[in-house]
Amino acid sequence: MALTLKKRSKDMKTSSIINHYGEERETYLGPVAPPLFQTSNFCFRSAKELRKALHNEFSEPVYSRGNNPTVAILRKKVAALEGMSDCLVFASGSAAVTATVLSLLSSGDHIVSVKKPYAWVGYFFSEMLPRFGIGVSMVDGRDPGNFMKAIRPETKLIYLESPNSLTFEIQDIEAVANMASERNILTMIDNTYCTPLYQKPAGMGIDIVVHSASKYFSGHSDMVAGLVCSNDEIIQKVFVSGMMALGGIISPHDAWLMLRGLRTMPLRLEKSRQNAEALIRFLEGHARVERVIYPFSESFPQRELAAKQMKGANGLFTVVLKEPGKKSIDRLCESLEHFLLAVSWGGYESLVLPLDAVGSHEGMPAHAVRVYAGLEEAETLIGDFRQALDDY
Repeated sequence: MALTLKKRSKDMKTSSIINHYGEERETYLGPVAPPLFQTSNFCFRSAKELRKALHNEFSEPVYSRGNNPTVAILRKKVAALEGMSDCLVFASGSAAVTATVLSLLSSGDHIVSVKKPYAWVGYFFSEMLPRFGIGVSMVDGRDPGNFMKAIRPETKLIYLESPNSLTFEIQDIEAVANMASERNILTMIDNTYCTPLYQKPAGMGIDIVVHSASKYFSGHSDMVAGLVCSNDEIIQKVFVSGMMALGGIISPHDAWLMLRGLRTMPLRLEKSRQNAEALIRFLEGHARVERVIYPFSESFPQRELAAKQMKGANGLFTVVLKEPGKKSIDRLCESLEHFLLAVSWGGYESLVLPLDAVGSHEGMPAHAVRVYAGLEEAETLIGDFRQALDDY
């Protein structure tokens, strides 16, 4: 029978987790690719078995809203990659965040969040949670002391996003986690930008790690999903409230697509990073570029912290141009031939996004373009920007 790794060792290699861990191939007639259980319902041989399963839907497949074998394989792999006990998979990154927060907090509680989180998370924090009696304070996360100043007696959660995906500010993850742990406050981080391949928040003391899995986990721009990783106690709370009650689940087919994408994530991430760094070197030397914002650039103010807690950065960065004006930005984006004008990132395709299109935020340059370097050849991407800037 083909290799199956049933138990995870702490020193298991990333390739073993991605290619083998959690697959239980002998149970499914030995398929190399995980089977797709495209079913909403599961039947039982006896009423006794049905009753037993209904009392343990966290572990037993009864109805795919709660447990599905294809999704279960994905859960095991992602949790192992993050170095955490378990994982839940949702229909989007926003669903993963909102379901987790609503499962763990109550009216009267308080959150301290980093400024400029992902837009819809920011909307949830600022517009929706106050309606349910949950307060939120937004702080500049570049200084860990700002989190300390914002903590109240009713603070139950500190929310981080390091780096963010527009201007890439970083938080000192270990410092914030230690401060929160001393005060019995939960910590939660959006680790989408780095993925567990480039950053391990759990190893720095973070309690809950979330992802927009539509990005690098999928990698093919053909599905939307979100992930929550944590310890067994927190995951079971989120399962009962945030997943079973709110119901924002992923479909088995989308979970299967993500398992497929996961196989090549290390290769895609590395290629995207290499392309980005080659393109950044070109752009930093161009007369029409004011600066490039990227965690590992020499000019990035927090580069030392980035190198301390990140193994690498990915293919996403922001270019600030010298010539201001929406018309100039639009002309640049529309002159590019190999970059699609679109939101999101993390797929095979290269993308550009004028930052003013997503609204104004404190500290965001007005004449800037977010760039995602996909999987084309670096020479192609550099040549495309060269011709576009010449016309700019």
